[in-house]
Amino acid sequence: MRKTYEEKLHTVGKGLPTIETIGDPGAAVRMGILPGETMLVTIPVNYDRVMKLVPYGKVITTDELREFLAAEAGADTTCPLTTGIFINIVAHASQEREGRDETCWWRTLKKNGELNPKYPGAPDLQRSLLESEGHVIVEKGIRLFVDNYRERLFNIS
Repeated sequence: MRKTYEEKLHTVGKGLPTIETIGDPGAAVRMGILPGETMLVTIPVNYDRVMKLVPYGKVITTDELREFLAAEAGADTTCPLTTGIFINIVAHASQEREGRDETCWWRTLKKNGELNPKYPGAPDLQRSLLESEGHVIVEKGIRLFVDNYRERLFNIS
């Protein structure tokens, strides 16, 4: 039987969270870090905890989220691959809870203020929820962005 997103949210992988030193120069370049830097691989509920802190009318990007979690754990960075997977789990788990213990996942944007095409009901639901909080959404080709998102960034540090 397939796990629900809520079950995935509370699943802890073996040895997680962990901080790894990235020694392979090729792997480091692919992840946008320097060889020898440390990288946090954390658990989905840590993303959920931080995403719940973003107040009405504010946004955060995955980059700021990653920086915060890395600093909190004493690492140089956070794994970009698992970040994308885990914020998606957070969003879908919140939708499964149908308004109970809601995580305002729509306030977490991709790099440069882009809406996330993997979120529930994407892109229409995220767009609608952001617009209801006063954000202006602009189209750049087929991609959607929060206009002037930097002015609405939540200072998480």
